[in-house]
Amino acid sequence: MTARVRRQPLTDFEGVVPLLHGIPIFGGLSESQLREIFKRLQRVSYREGEVIFKEGDCASYIYIVEQGRVKLVFDEHGVYLTKAELEPGMCFGETSVIGIQPHSATTIAMEDCELLILSGETLGELFETDKALFSILILNIARESCRRLYKTNKQLVELLSENTDSGVPDIQGY
Repeated sequence: MTARVRRQPLTDFEGVVPLLHGIPIFGGLSESQLREIFKRLQRVSYREGEVIFKEGDCASYIYIVEQGRVKLVFDEHGVYLTKAELEPGMCFGETSVIGIQPHSATTIAMEDCELLILSGETLGELFETDKALFSILILNIARESCRRLYKTNKQLVELLSENTDSGVPDIQGY
């Protein structure tokens, strides 16, 4: 994330909680657990066209689109290939944070955006202070990651089946 971005604390729980209820990684959380998450969220703003993070950057935050749209792209030798367009109520970056992996895509604000962020450090704090909340979050993130992997595998199979005659090599590894 760009260092110059000004982080703003949140003050309106009632305004943010409906957004949180719709996000799979917060599924099954009680109202008090959502309040604990809310206390740890910050708001950041990005202008249209601004890069939020680049492929290969260290992962530090889980991002939630509050307003605006974000594009996830792969940079293939200077050509951006769009993986997904994210709208309000969608989140990204969580798999990289819990996997302790660099980001696998670049994210760009498609229009002026307000994002909510939850730091990886905060997840570590939750591990120390509220293991039940931490466990639900990690399990939800794992489930969401598995859903995305399933969808990506389906897309890969489709692509491979369309290109079997063009010399596309078999996928190696697991």
